[in-house]
Amino acid sequence: MTDTHYHHRQSGRWLWSLMAVLTLAILLLMSVVARREPGLVWLLGGLCAVNLLIVAAFSSFTIEIDQHELRWRFGGGWFRRRARLADLQDATITRTRWIDGWGIRLTRRGWLYNIVGLDAVLVRRRDGSSFLLGSDEPERLAAAINRGIAQP
Repeated sequence: MTDTHYHHRQSGRWLWSLMAVLTLAILLLMSVVARREPGLVWLLGGLCAVNLLIVAAFSSFTIEIDQHELRWRFGGGWFRRRARLADLQDATITRTRWIDGWGIRLTRRGWLYNIVGLDAVLVRRRDGSSFLLGSDEPERLAAAINRGIAQP
């Protein structure tokens, strides 16, 4: 096991709450519609299944930094990415716009990975590309990335 210099997990409780309300609304609609349009029940049931998959995939967001890599993943790790520290130039604290959204998005400053809020860290690569990591502790994250980049 490698020495982890930074490890932080953000919870997507707001997503759980939102999706629970949405799923209950769909289930209520299913009970009303089932008598009139039995075929529509399958569509609504599919929507409930999609909601559950979204909740499972984006229930949390974990960022880790060890001596060689920056890694981030959503939920149980279905979606994960990594970047070698040697390939990174720097990390700065920033804010995203509400229009950039949450989850995984392509923005004007690169790919955005976040689960909550508008605070983020802009990570620039040596090749000129960049990406953003949403964080509820951007100061700590940016400092840890910059420390990792600076180490030999």
